[in-house]
Amino acid sequence: MTAAADGGRARWRRFIPIPLIVALDLWSKHAAFAYLESRPDALVYDVCGHERVPVVGEWLALMRATNPGMAFTLLEDVPWLLVSGRVAAVGLIGWLLWRAHADQKLFRIALVCVLGGALGNLHDNLLLPAPPDHPFGEVRDFVDVYIKSFGSHGPFSNGHFPTFNVADSFITVGAVLMLIASFRPQRAPEPVAAP
Repeated sequence: MTAAADGGRARWRRFIPIPLIVALDLWSKHAAFAYLESRPDALVYDVCGHERVPVVGEWLALMRATNPGMAFTLLEDVPWLLVSGRVAAVGLIGWLLWRAHADQKLFRIALVCVLGGALGNLHDNLLLPAPPDHPFGEVRDFVDVYIKSFGSHGPFSNGHFPTFNVADSFITVGAVLMLIASFRPQRAPEPVAAP
């Protein structure tokens, strides 16, 4: 086997965790929504009027929510731009993962997390039925968190954090790892020996 073929196989192995991330995201969305539908008696209203099932006190709950946009429903009015951007981002991140140097382990882990999460949410856009007033399916969210307010103004003034899902968690973790990787010292490339 040639070194190039072996290197190609090694690069393909980088993508192995991604279907697992997508499967975990889709399973968790399905399981949470099914549980919430089966337990209407457990639903309680929070201070914002959301129907939720508390899991840990009042600060962590399950809540059935769909989002036609990004976080904070950004870009919900331009769905074609949003979904096209997601498709382009998936392609770019996949290319970056393929091209990443072998010693950039943290950066590659970050890309795997972001790519898996992006594909999980893109699944909802492209493969779930679209509502009547929208061209794409909406992303399913179910983790509902209240955090202590950092003041009396701003998006979290009532303590409510935007509802999210497993895919969003992987994207966030990946973004943090990418930031950490950008501050790590880069190893200088090895010199090429003269013929």
